Parts: sequence; structure tokens; C-alpha cells
Amino acid sequence: MFRSLLWAFLLTSLLLGPVAGQAQSPQTLPLQQALARATTDTARVLLLANLAATYRYSRFDSVSFYAHQGLRLARQLGYTKGEGRCLSRLAILPGERGNLPEALRLNLAALRLNEESHDLEGTARTLNQTGLLYFALDDYRPSLRYSLRALDSYRQAGTTDMSQLISVIANLGASYEGLHRYDSAAFYLNKAWQLTVRHRPRAWSCWGNPAPYVLRELGLLQLAQGHPQAALAYYQRSAQAAAPENDLRSVSRAFQYLAELHNQQGRPDSSIWYARRALALAASLPYVVGVVRNSALLMDAYEARQQPDSALYYTHVLLAAQDSLFNPRRIKQLDAIAFNEHTRLLELEAERGKLLTRIRTGALLAGAGLLLLALLLLWHRHRRQQDATRRLEVLHRQLGQQASELTTQRDDLVRTLKELKVTQGQLVLREKMASLGELMAGIAHEIQRPVSLLRRYAAASTELCDELRQYLTQLWLPPSQQAMADKLLDALHQNQTHIVQYGQRAESVVRGMLEYSQGGGGARQLTDLNALAEEYLRLVYHDMRAKNRHFSAALLLHPDPTLERMMVVRQDLGRALVGVYSAALQAVAQRQRQPDEDYVPQIELTTRRTAASIEIRVRDNGEGLPPETLVTLFQRFPAGAETGLSLALSHDLITRGHGGALSVSSQPGRGTEYCIILPLPQNAQNG
Repeated sequence: MFRSLLWAFLLTSLLLGPVAGQAQSPQTLPLQQALARATTDTARVLLLANLAATYRYSRFDSVSFYAHQGLRLARQLGYTKGEGRCLSRLAILPGERGNLPEALRLNLAALRLNEESHDLEGTARTLNQTGLLYFALDDYRPSLRYSLRALDSYRQAGTTDMSQLISVIANLGASYEGLHRYDSAAFYLNKAWQLTVRHRPRAWSCWGNPAPYVLRELGLLQLAQGHPQAALAYYQRSAQAAAPENDLRSVSRAFQYLAELHNQQGRPDSSIWYARRALALAASLPYVVGVVRNSALLMDAYEARQQPDSALYYTHVLLAAQDSLFNPRRIKQLDAIAFNEHTRLLELEAERGKLLTRIRTGALLAGAGLLLLALLLLWHRHRRQQDATRRLEVLHRQLGQQASELTTQRDDLVRTLKELKVTQGQLVLREKMASLGELMAGIAHEIQRPVSLLRRYAAASTELCDELRQYLTQLWLPPSQQAMADKLLDALHQNQTHIVQYGQRAESVVRGMLEYSQGGGGARQLTDLNALAEEYLRLVYHDMRAKNRHFSAALLLHPDPTLERMMVVRQDLGRALVGVYSAALQAVAQRQRQPDEDYVPQIELTTRRTAASIEIRVRDNGEGLPPETLVTLFQRFPAGAETGLSLALSHDLITRGHGGALSVSSQPGRGTEYCIILPLPQNAQNG
């Protein structure tokens, strides 16, 4: 049904006006000439793959013809590299036509062939195509991951194919744009455009000039940042740059964005004009994503004009295209293929581990065999020299005992050294926490008296205001003066009331600081967990800022407004939070010291009530923790370095003091999240 609707629309569009010329890409003719001069079959395979790539956005039948021809020849020759490249070209077709599971299956098959033949450039291209499949579904995170892997492969290969390198960099910018990370998007898109401008126009590879794509994405970025006129200019330049390349897909995309922009600015005639031409180009390929976007735009436009026949027609086109692109069965197939690929990678990693184990085992067996041979030679020699053998045996036993003793002593020394390092870390941390408690106590005592006096004087002033008001009522004053006096007294009374309220707030902060400095073991108190968590986060943050004035971080607070007050030991819970906050702030501070201009340190605090517990989550965007560190993170004497003591204390305070749980999850390179779970009382759960 989808094919019939597309052909019907294409025929209608051809009757209304010309769609596009049938000229070939500028890279096609040189490759055809090189194919005619090729002297080896392997060279013919690679040239056929490149020739298929030149038709990727203009004539899909030519892509299929040349790619199948190269694939057959590669399989006859057993040429794995050529087979992978031709299969990657064939994966372009189902992706453009909306059959994303088939495209992903072909890409993954091509990727395995690329890796088997150690073809880094072919691997990079296949990874780039796979990322674009997820980009078509607006799933930008896997798109970003595949584009980063593609860029890494191109750099390892030392590629000279600037067409593809620029395309991958632009894909990174587009993915960041989809994630609304506009600073990163601008960085990569501007870099892609600079490389495009510096490159010689006649030196593009079979993938052609990337300028239409880069200009189009720069226009989208300008529109997202609120510059519609600049976006309009970029879209027009993109369409103009695509014409010499016979890049029908880029022309269709540029016309689509022009139509959407005109529609947003209230110019329906221009919007319909561009949308119909964009749809005609998309249907001629067919480019299913373009058909979906433009038919939806035309359907809405004709509905607004109250032209039901046209609206119904484009509705049928839209539904057919959506069924092809977003078919639930295909989406499930896509997920299944992606899951199988992930499972395959895990199995490969496991097989690699088994191979390493077998290699180690073989090395040990070989060593054992050599040792056995040496023992046999010694035994043969011992038989000829009995006396020397006895002396050597005695000496050997003595040396063995000494070696065993030395090994035991060495192990004891290493264990003692580790314990000393951990103890040293404990002492340093306890000293720091004691210093922090003393500092809090000192500051609290210094603040407590002025705050008390301030509240006392404010209360006294309030009473004086009341007395003055009574005194003025006994005097005879003109009405205007009496009204002015009442207004001033009301303002003064209101100010004194605010002073008393804020003084109470200051006293609660001082009381919390004193509770923290006095140590654990206190009684449970009814506590506002949102306020407590926020106060200790700001306290630890400013303490770290005092030690390092160059450090700064964004504190993102997401308190649950429905969170009820809860009975907890305030000072113990505060100490546990200090340990977690310190670990998170140290992680972002450590990453901030690395040369990364785009990095913004962030600490995210979230509270949430569930049916049976209260969750306090603290997430940082530092470097993350390796898996081996997570195993011993809450141990008092970890097997690694002197890390983990403050978190061990926090773990004890949460689990033993409050009957809760403290867990951690981390993704290397992306950050760490700590989760504190406090169980609710039975009556609170029932309520």
C-alpha cells in the first residue's frame, strides 16, 4: 500500500512540475573510468562499492546494481574486505526506505566483516550508518555512541577521506542538537564547516561534498537558538550546494525545513510550495522519513484551509509511510537485532577472556614442563654424584624454607603496609571531620549570641511599636498624619516580624551545625529531609570552595514536595550525607582538573517518596568508578588504595543507625549515583 501511494503521489507531482534532474554525481564518472582501467579483481570490488556510494541520494537502483555486482565478485574471490564494504552499501537502501531492522541487520553483518578484515575505514563507515538509523528514530543517545566509535575508527586508520570524516563530525553535532546540548552541537558543526571550507572541492571521495548536510544542520541549530532568519539563509544555501552533487535527499530535507519554517512564521502558501516539492523528491527516492514529515505538514496545512480532499489524500500518504517506518513489528525486530548484537559483543568479550586464560594456562604448563625437565636432569646428575646430591638436597630444603619464610614475611609486610595506609587515611579523614566539626561549632557559637540578641531586640521593638501606637491614639493628630503614622508603624511592625522569622531560621541552621559537631548517638527528631539534605549539600560545597577557590559546580536540586517530616537522628544522617557529598564533589573536582572546555561540574540531589521508603539520590557527572572499586567501596579496609573510608562510615550510619540501605551505581566516563533508602514507619506506610 505504501509503494502504491508513493507512486501515485510521485506521478501527480511529476505532472505538476519537474522533480529533479537525472544527472549523476560529480564523483561517478572518474570512478567509472577507473573501473574500466582496473587490472585486479579486488580493485574492481572496491571501485564497485565506491561507485554504488555515489548514487546513494539520487538513484537507489544504481546503488543496488553496483553493490550486488561487487558483492558477488567479492564472495567468488573470498575477499572479506570487499564483501563488507559492498554489504554496507546495500544496507543504505532499506534504511532510506524505512525498513530499519533490515538495515540494522545488514550493517551488523557488514561490521563483522569489516572487523574480520581489519578494515578500519569500512568499520567507521558502517558504524556511522548504524548511528544514522537511530537518528532517524530520534533516538539520539545510541546515535551519539555509534558516531563517536566511528570517529575513533577514522582517527585510528589515519583516514584521508575528508568527506566521511566531516560527515561523522556533523553527525556528532546533530546528535548533540537532538539532545538539546547546543554548545556541544555548535562546536562539532562549526568544526565540520571549517574542514569543509578548507578542503579542495575536486578532492572529495565517493561520498561527495558534505556541505549540504553541514549547512542544513547549522540552520537547525540557528532555529533552535532563536534565529529564524539565519536558519532560512542556511537552508537556502544547503539546497543550492546540493544541486551540483545531484543530492536529491539533501534538497528534499532543505525544502522540508524551509516549509516548516514558513509554516511557523505564518506563510502557508510558501510552506505548501516547499513541502510539496520536498515530498516529491522524497517519494522519488523513496526517502520514507521525508515522506512522513512532509505529508504530515501538508495534511495539517490543507486541514487549516478546510480542503478535506487534499487533507485526506496526504493523510493516507502519511499513514502508509508511518506504518513502514514505525511499524511495531519492525521496531521489535530492531530491538531484537540490537539486543543480539549486544549479546554477541558480550560473548566475544567472554571468549577473549577464555582465550587469555588458556594462554596463561599453557604458559604455566610449559613452565611446569621446563621445571620438570630440569628436575629430571638434576636427578640424573644426582645419581652419578651421590654425595653432591645429598648436600644439594639439604641446601635446596634450606633455600626452600628460607624462600617460604621470606615470602610469608613479604606478604605480612605488604598486608601491614596496606593496613597502615588505610589507617592513615582513616586518621586523616577523622582529623578533617573533627576539624570541620570544630569549625562548625565555633561558627555556630559565634553566630548564636548575635542571632539571639537580634531576635530579642526585634521582639522588644515590636512591643515598643504597639506602645507607640497606643500612645498616638491618645494624642490628637490630623487624619493625614494619623494615617501616615499608622502606615509607618505597620511597616515597622512587619519588618520586626520578618526579623524574628529569619532569626528563627538562622537559629535552626546554628542548631544543625552544633548537632553535627557534637557527634552521633543522638535521639531521633522529627525532621524535614528536604531541608536537611539541601543544608548539608551547601555546607560541604562551601567548605570545599573554601579549600579550593578555583572550584565551582552546579547544584541541581529536585526535592519531592510531598515528602513528609520523618523521625531520624539528624546528626547521624547529616554525617552520612557529608560522606556521600564529599565523594561526589571530589569526583567532579578531579574531572574538572582535566583539559575539557565543554565540561560543567554538576551535582544533582533528588528526593522521592515511595510506598515503603524515602529515597535520597546524589548524582555527579565525574569520571565514574571502575567495577573493581565498586566491590570494595563500602569496606573499611579496601583492598586498593586509601579510598572509601568516608563512604564506609556513611554506609554504617545508614544501615545500622537507621535500618536503611546505601547503594552506588556508576558508568565510567559519565558519572556516579549514590542512593540512600530510609524505610518508612509502619503507620506511615499504611497512611
